[in-house]
This record gives sequence, C-alpha cells and structure tokens, in this order.
Amino acid sequence: MPDPESSAVDSHPTRAFDHIATLLRSAGCVFAEEEARLLLSDASGPAELALNVQRRVEGVPLEYVLGWAEFAGRRIVVEPGVFVPRRRTELLVNHAVALLSGSSLAVAQVVVDLCCGSGAVGAAILYALPGVELHAADIDATAARCAMRNIGPLGGRVHRGDLFEALPSSLHGRVRLLAVNAPYVPTGAIRTMPPEARLYEPVASLDGGEDGLDFHRRVAAGSIEWLAPGGHLLIETSERQAAGTSAILAAAGFRTQTVRSEDLDATVVAGRALPGTSRG
Repeated sequence: MPDPESSAVDSHPTRAFDHIATLLRSAGCVFAEEEARLLLSDASGPAELALNVQRRVEGVPLEYVLGWAEFAGRRIVVEPGVFVPRRRTELLVNHAVALLSGSSLAVAQVVVDLCCGSGAVGAAILYALPGVELHAADIDATAARCAMRNIGPLGGRVHRGDLFEALPSSLHGRVRLLAVNAPYVPTGAIRTMPPEARLYEPVASLDGGEDGLDFHRRVAAGSIEWLAPGGHLLIETSERQAAGTSAILAAAGFRTQTVRSEDLDATVVAGRALPGTSRG
C-alpha cells in the first residue's frame, strides 16, 4: 500500500504536478514531467492518482500503471505481463504500410502479425489500412487476450500458438505480408536491460537465445509456405544483429533489404522470396 505521507497528492493542480514530478525524478524517471502529466490526466480521482504514483515510484512500467501505451499515434491497451510496445517498432509498421499501399491488388490483402504481444503492430496496420485481412498470433494466453482487445474491434483475428502452428491452414500461400517483432535480445544481455523490462516484462518476450536470433531462424525457415507469391517478410532486429538476420533470411531463399531509422533508433530486415523458392 502507498505511504500516505510520501504519496499523498495535493489537490491544487500546479502543486500536485510539481510534487509528482519531484517524486518521479527522485525515483529515477528520466521523463518525470511528462509522466506526471499523464498520471494526473489519467487518474479518476485522488486515491487512484496516489496509488498510481506510488506504483510508478516503485518501478512499475508507466504503461502498466496507465493500462495503455502510445504507439503510432494511438493508445494501445497493455496488460501487466505483456510486452510493452516500443516506439522503434513504428518503423516495422511504416515499412509494412508502405509496401501494402504500393500493391495494385484489388482483393483484400492478408497480413500476419506474428509474436504479436499486445497486437500493437497489427492494430497500427489496421488503423492505416482498414481493408486488410489481419491475423495476429502469440503463444502467450495473456498476450493473445490483450491483442484481441486491440485488434478485435478493428476486425482483426487473434490466434494462440507457437509461431506458425497458431495460424489457420487456410492462410497457406496467401499471406501478402508477415510482420514479426519476435524476441531478439541475447540471453546473456537480458541482465543488463533496464529494470522496467527485466523485472516486469515476461522473459519469454525478450529472450532470443544465445545470439538473439533463434526466433529469426525459425520464422525464416517456416515462412515461405505461408507467403503468397511476391509476399514480404519483415523482421525487427537491432542494428548490431541486422547482418545476422539478413543472412538468415537470405539462406532461407529471400532477397533482403535492411531498413534503418536513426530517428527511431530502429532496424528492420525486409525479405522477399526469390523466384523458384520451394513453398513446401
């Protein structure tokens, strides 16, 4: 329970803001003022505000405290225990939307958000392109439920299971674009991550194996049979790991391109299946 002496919030707006910002700054929050504004505007009353401030001071990620994260200009529902969408992943969305918008196909395009977590990527694509047929998949039950809250109202569908095992067989050979933000943190590097991620987000949503590329290998190996002719595979990775991710896709039969945004500090490897690649 919050300590009433340390977390009580003054009813005067300016004094309340200053008090909250000071508490957050003392707790190590880099964007204390911005977070204070969000906490003040989001709380239904003084009691909830005091509780939320105390939780944030204790280190609970702001997105879990608020129940949402801002992503691609929208609020995405985020439940505790679900990977929090990062701003850098907007590059994955932007590139996906650009590729889909450039297509001349008249029929609805099938898009899959694999390892979807909260469903932020799929939801952002649907907001930009409401006509796509969007499927999202995650192995975690909490993530799948959270994704449904974000994608369901937009007409998307969510499936639970391990990578491609989650998808309905009717999607074989029909996927125009496969967007993947799978775990890619090397196992040994997890201990160096900020406490907000390391202590609160599920390890399974972070751990990509010894070199961080285990899921990229699995996705590359299994994706060809799901993609439509000329379909695209987009995988978020790090700048340091981009060469490894690209090599994995190339070995699986993709023509690759690395897309980088310095502004977002984001890297995506885009693959397109080479002609004649076996579809299983």
